[in-house]
Amino acid sequence: MVSSFPELGESPAEMSVWAFPVLTPEQFARLAGYGTRHQAEAGEILYDVGDENCDLILVETATAEVVRTPTATAPEELFLTAGAGQFLGEMNLLTGQTRLLSARVSAPGLIHRIDEAAFRLLMARDTELSDLLLHAFLARRLLLADRSGRNLEIIGDESTGAGIALQTFLKRQEQPHLWLAHTSEAGRRAMTEAGLAATDLPAVVTPRETLRSVNPGILSQHLGLTYRRTPKGVADLTIVGAGPAGLAAAVYGASEGLETVLLDAVATGGQAAASSRIENYMGFPFGLSGAALTGRAAVQALKFGAHLGSPCGVGSLRTSADGHVITLVDGTEIPTRTVLIATGAAYRNLPLERWPDFVGSGIYYAATDLEAQAVAGLPVTVVGGANSAGQAAIYLARRARKVTLVVRGPDLYAKMSSYLVERILADPGIEVRTSTQVTALHGSTRLDEITLTSPDMSAACGCFGLFCFIGAAPATSWLSDVALDPKGFVLTDVQLGSRWTGAGRDPLPFETSVPGVFAAGDVRLDSMKRVAAAVGEGASAVRSVHRALALG
Repeated sequence: MVSSFPELGESPAEMSVWAFPVLTPEQFARLAGYGTRHQAEAGEILYDVGDENCDLILVETATAEVVRTPTATAPEELFLTAGAGQFLGEMNLLTGQTRLLSARVSAPGLIHRIDEAAFRLLMARDTELSDLLLHAFLARRLLLADRSGRNLEIIGDESTGAGIALQTFLKRQEQPHLWLAHTSEAGRRAMTEAGLAATDLPAVVTPRETLRSVNPGILSQHLGLTYRRTPKGVADLTIVGAGPAGLAAAVYGASEGLETVLLDAVATGGQAAASSRIENYMGFPFGLSGAALTGRAAVQALKFGAHLGSPCGVGSLRTSADGHVITLVDGTEIPTRTVLIATGAAYRNLPLERWPDFVGSGIYYAATDLEAQAVAGLPVTVVGGANSAGQAAIYLARRARKVTLVVRGPDLYAKMSSYLVERILADPGIEVRTSTQVTALHGSTRLDEITLTSPDMSAACGCFGLFCFIGAAPATSWLSDVALDPKGFVLTDVQLGSRWTGAGRDPLPFETSVPGVFAAGDVRLDSMKRVAAAVGEGASAVRSVHRALALG
């Protein structure tokens, strides 16, 4: 277990210091001022697994226990005993997720309940308490992942497309869980006890119920992480796409008082979360993973009160008399005053037979630790000539037996940063093949061989992981009234010309052809396709959102 927040430490002992603080009398009084006082009786259940209750509970004189409820395969486990000056709650108070554990009163006394509205007010007004609570929530979530994952058991094959999709969702949400391989002794025992067959996998087992044939959407609905109507009913800003541009807009929009909703069809992070290492982002001279960067941004947006929903695929956008309406693929409608399109781009495939057969079973669009584990000690191939492909090749070379970097063009320097090229050429574990293409895929249920073709040869080579980084197409098929260029990228401000539909004013920076609808990041025509640029565009677009709201 490694913390994405180094200040918390990496050992359970170090994280416990942050996770279970005792408030000073002055801090307690300030925090209690946001709540209501109650007499708690011994044995009283304060909340249970699966509850939507999002109260922060402050203990004055009682004693409370937070426990992992027993399952068929594990006994009850004590997670936290909270006494005077301590509090109960974790990241679900920010995400809106259902409770992961149960809490009961072990000794009677006084407690204070701080409801969701008061909690949001507290987080916005009191920086010291906000930071203290946030550190505790993050540390508790990490300890939960280490100690109490059995409250959410996933049974399945982690090497399949369905398995990787679930793992990606769980990892990006930093959701504590225990994965049981269906072929392991523990997995087979859990399947028997839950009455599961192979056709039911992947399955989720909780202390309260068993879910069969689970995908990220079903799991998100169960955990309470999908879209919920905001307290105001109408959002000030709805952001579609939670990559760097969308996350930056959520941070700035929420921190500046806008009722902000952030939606993503997969999970927070976008393509950036799939990057194993970003080395040219300002302020991080030793680099950081895309997942770490976007994970921190998501927590920051939640801290300021943004409402995150994923996976929430968007089906359409229409303009109404009162603003705009976003319709999710499940038919849910979200009324909103303004919209930011930050959907980025979808991965491109090679036009090869059996490509869909091997996606998730040897073909990957990301090179993170999940994929690296699946190909450890095996030969792999990376396809692409830009920075993302170079970063993937360097990262995979530490885990795979051999990495072949296949570039269709003749020059590796054409689209890749010089520092990456030099590092690749110096790495003995990477073979570069320019003027080469992948022309065939081979394998039974999993990819194990590919054919590489260049002007002077064509030969098969072992390949248990084909990592595809050949660009992407803008994710704009859901847009009908917003002006696009011939390739599907969104036109904004000065690019619009006569396609601007507003009256009485010129389009604002990052505004699309529809007034009040903006675009930022890779989905926008002529964007820089860099994480830092996307962050800047997302933040800058919020300024235009404020101006649009002021203009009415």
